[in-house]
Amino acid sequence: MSSNFFQPVDASAVPRFAGLSTFMRLPAVASAEGLDIALLGIPWDGGTTNRAGARHGPREIRNQSSLMRRVHHVSGTEPFSIANVADVGDLSVNPINLLDGLKRIEEGIAAIVTAGAIPLAAGGDHLTTLPVLRAVARERAVGMIHFDAHSDTNDRYFGDNPYTHGTPFRRAIEEGLLDPRRVVQIGIRGSIYEPGEHDWAVAQGIRIIYMEEFVRRGAASVMEEARAIAGTGPTYVTFDIDCIDPSMAPGTGTPELGGFTTREAQEMVRLLDGLNIVGADVVEVAPPFDLAGMTALAGATMMFELLCVLAKSVQAARAPD
Repeated sequence: MSSNFFQPVDASAVPRFAGLSTFMRLPAVASAEGLDIALLGIPWDGGTTNRAGARHGPREIRNQSSLMRRVHHVSGTEPFSIANVADVGDLSVNPINLLDGLKRIEEGIAAIVTAGAIPLAAGGDHLTTLPVLRAVARERAVGMIHFDAHSDTNDRYFGDNPYTHGTPFRRAIEEGLLDPRRVVQIGIRGSIYEPGEHDWAVAQGIRIIYMEEFVRRGAASVMEEARAIAGTGPTYVTFDIDCIDPSMAPGTGTPELGGFTTREAQEMVRLLDGLNIVGADVVEVAPPFDLAGMTALAGATMMFELLCVLAKSVQAARAPD
């Protein structure tokens, strides 16, 4: 434990509704220099094909994250005591130019990675994960554990448009950013465009665990397989909030009935403990469609769950052999 680590504002001293709105009430800093984990927002939904609004996600997730406290009640993890964490703000985005938006996000994440910090991002729609992967996987392909209702491995939309929130992982595989044999998608469900919609993903080696299989097997069994697929290599974790049932997370662009409970989602994220995670995100929180902030609260809670897993990894890496 270092006395130099940033600490959140104490809610027993300053009420949660007061002060600056930052992720988990941590200090806002100008860069990721000196951080172990950088919390950041990507307020961009340039890839959304129907209900826009995820560009507002980071701001509302910050607001709801004021409810997070210092200690994880199950694992006992104190993330702010074992890793240096702060809010590095929002990445520069371009809401009217898709390609420039992707470039800006990649450059912003690259600066965080170069500084030696692990990025933990709040989106934004799921296309934001593509430029994040371009930065995180510049040196080598990574594996991925992907929680979602949708595979997001479609090819083209609206003619010949290759970049939407339904295409990021097809592009990532084509660009050599992901090793598809180390990719698992969990919670996939809902109606699809055509019978063979997922054939391309499966042919690349992606393991798709549909929601019906998850229900039969349960979280522990599914995550045991997911961990085996990811292995010991560098792994990215992406959490689309629409994997949670819309009864618990209605504020998202493409809701699908029959999803995870928030409790099941928490359990799965906790079972990521010990993996070699090089970055993570929570995406598709769309406040304009939310009710009482419940989707943003789910997003903030998943970020805290991910933060605890990442902080333990940082602590383990810092420990002497």
